[in-house]
Parts: sequence; C-alpha cells; structure tokens
Amino acid sequence: MGDPKGFKTWQRATPERRPVESRLRDYKELYQPQPLEQTQQQGGRCMDCGVPFCHQGCPLGNLIPDWNDAAFRDHWQRAYESLHATNNFPEFTGRLCPAPCEGACVLEINDDAVTIEQMEKQIIERAFAEGWVTLELPRTRTELTVAIVGSGPAGLAAAEQLNHVGHRVTVYEASDRIGGLLRYGIPDFKMEKWVIDRRLELMEAAGIEFCPSTPVGDSPSWDELRERNDAVLIAIGARKPRDLQVPGRQLAGVHFAMDFLTQSNKLIAGDELSERRISAEGKRVVILGGGDTGSDCLGTALRQGATSVHQIELFPAPPEHRTATNPWPQWPMIFRTSSSQQEGGKREFALMTKRLVGDGGTLTGLEAVRIKVERKPEGGIELVELPDSTETIECDLLLLAMGFVSPVTDQLVAQVGVDLDRRGNVKVDGRFATSADGVFAAGDAQRGQSLIVWAISDGREAARAIDGYLRDAPAWLPGRGVHLPFGGR
Repeated sequence: MGDPKGFKTWQRATPERRPVESRLRDYKELYQPQPLEQTQQQGGRCMDCGVPFCHQGCPLGNLIPDWNDAAFRDHWQRAYESLHATNNFPEFTGRLCPAPCEGACVLEINDDAVTIEQMEKQIIERAFAEGWVTLELPRTRTELTVAIVGSGPAGLAAAEQLNHVGHRVTVYEASDRIGGLLRYGIPDFKMEKWVIDRRLELMEAAGIEFCPSTPVGDSPSWDELRERNDAVLIAIGARKPRDLQVPGRQLAGVHFAMDFLTQSNKLIAGDELSERRISAEGKRVVILGGGDTGSDCLGTALRQGATSVHQIELFPAPPEHRTATNPWPQWPMIFRTSSSQQEGGKREFALMTKRLVGDGGTLTGLEAVRIKVERKPEGGIELVELPDSTETIECDLLLLAMGFVSPVTDQLVAQVGVDLDRRGNVKVDGRFATSADGVFAAGDAQRGQSLIVWAISDGREAARAIDGYLRDAPAWLPGRGVHLPFGGR
C-alpha cells in the first residue's frame, strides 16, 4: 500500500460529468477526463486490508489492491498487467459494471468506497494510449475448432481465451454487427461503440473469426454447427423480455425497451431501419421498469426530444442507507440516481399498471394503482392495492423495461435437445457442459439475466472447461474467483 493514510487524506472523487444541457444534445460519453493526480490519489485510498473483501464482491476475482497500489505509485504498466490477468475487457467493465466490488470494499462499512470501476477504466485507457495492449497470438495451433454462438461479453471472453491456447474459434452473431447487447443494448452515452471496435480489431488480428448476420438455428442449424466443430458454446444471452399482461397491451405505441434501444443505436451508427421507427420525439413517454435498461430508455427518450418522461417502478423506493437486513459486504440495496435520471423526467414508485387505454387502436394513457408491500405469514410478499388510489398517466409511447425472463431456446431445444432448468435457462453442470455432448453454455444463457462481470467470468471458466474437454483432460471443478493458469493468464 503506497500511502497507509490515503483513505483518510483523500475523499472519494469520480470524474466530472458533462453539463446536462450539453450532453442531451448528443450521444457522446458522459464523463470528462479525470486529472492524473486525482486518479492516483483514488488508487491511494485503497487500504491494506487484511482480507480484501472487494475480491468477494467481484465475480472475476480481480486483484484490485494490486493494481490500485501500482497506479498510485505511477507503475501503470504493472497496473495494467495485473488488471488484465483476470479481466479480458476492462474497458467494458470500467464503463458498464455496477461495481459489486465497491459494495464489498472495507471502506464501505463507514465511508465511501474506493472508486474501483473508474480505476479500471483509467488503467486500461492508459494502456491503450501507451501501446501496451497488443495482440495475444497463440504459440501453436491445435487445429481443433470451437463455434461460439453469441458475441456478448461471455462469448467474446471465451473466444479470446480459447484462441489464446491455440484452438480455431469462430463467433457467430445473428445481428449485423458483433457485440451483442454491448452493441445494441447499451446507449452510446454510456459506451461509444468505437470502444468495442477497438477490441474486436485486436481479436480478429489474433485469429478469431467473426460471422455477423448469421442466425444459428436457421442457417446454419445447430446440428450443422455441431457436425462442423469439435465443441460449441452457447452464449446467446437471455433475450426473452418480460411482457405486460394487462388489457390494452395490443394498442399501437407499446414496445419492448430493447427494440427501442436497438433502433436508436442503429441510427446513431448511420444505419437505415428496415422496420418502422420507434421514436420518442414529441411524445409523452412512460417507461415501466426502474433498472439500467429503463434508465437507458430515459436518457435516450430525452435526447430524442420527448415532451415528458415518466419512469415507473412497481416496488416502493429503496432506503437511502443500508438496513439491518442488508449488511456489508452484501450489495447495498439503496436508493440511487443514474446519470439519465439526473437529466430529467419523473420517477414514480409503488405503482402497478392495471390497464392501457387508447383511442382508435392507439395508446393514449396508462391506468395504474398505488400499492404497498406486505409480508405473508407463511413467507414471501404480497402486493396490496391501496383504495381510491387509481390514476391515469397520459402516454403516447410505452416502453417495457421490466427485465428478461430467459434465453430464446425454441430452435436450440428442437435441434440439439439440450435440457433447460426450471426458469427456462440452458441447464449446465459444474463444468458449463449441457446435456448434449460437446455443447457448453455460458453467461446469461445459463445463468439468467445478470451482470457483465458474471458474463466475462462465465466465458473464461467455460473456455477452461472446453479446453479440458478438447484435450481430454481430467475433470475439474471451477470455483468463483479462483483462477488457475490458463491461456497465459
């Protein structure tokens, strides 16, 4: 630890956000550059913990105290090497991860946590600027082939690991560009797409083959993919959205959030839409869902020129501070305001949608009732409607951002016969293997909707399992945060 009193000397400080009136006029990233001295001070806040609980909070097992200390001491290349040892894509997590590591930071007990996520971003961007991020070519090629279906963080992490140990890797993506939800589910104001392209150029130069606009299941079929390859990894994400089951759902003007965000990202990329555009311009917008996807819809709707935006959450607002039932080092379930929520719009809590109203088949409003949450004596909770609390919110565009329930598996099950778990996810064993020989699954496809760090971790561990399968190595049991030597890392 560079400064044993650093956590007392300096307060938590994150980069300044661009002014709201400026950033609402474009889709550029929000944050301004952080001064080098301030960044190093933030690294110096990392304490010499006897047990670094940030490791417990990070699914990747990132060596957080090591690279914080190296950055504080101005040893940036060493900081990068330590960071990249466990994380394939710090430029993604440094922008998009909700940072469960910070919730587990020892400072979080009675102070503000170390800015771990921002330190990741600063280290990797310094590494790219200095030319330390280079091709990772395999020493030899095995000529064994692996097909990876899905190009989100799980698929890309597995591809990089498997390529590094010499296997021939091909990544298939149904969309016209590689990146999965990183490409089309994340607005540019959170991560501009050149960040993805920069990494993909390195991966392609290292020998990974990318096949966009290739919907596996149609052409090629899953069976054809199995026949042509020695192993297959399912990394298709959990793309089946949770729907709204109320009268009026069929009215024009009701759309899933991901359709709205995908169209916006395509237009920003300069593409032409093949379907009718979903636009918030001049409309009264209501967003159902208070998570990251709902927040992304809010920021996008404001940039498109919505006349008003309501973001509605079913449950009551969380508390300002941890409660006794949510102790450290658990993830703090507290009230937060995202950058998009800072920009405008109105947030509503404890509102349950009862029906949608329209005129001539077109949405005009949403009827909702106030609720309270009560605990059942036998366990669980019950949503109780409050009397005389029904209200109607005028609405021209309703965006459903209520999360995802499972991967889309109809063709996968029909053609390969993989088993599903009770939630509809692809069922795997302790080595990410499905019920079909040579077929594996990683990320949200087998875990359900989760975090980018879990997807990268699953991709890395699934790659280790696939490598063992291809080499007929003894079975092993992966453990969260345990990273044995593999692929040079």
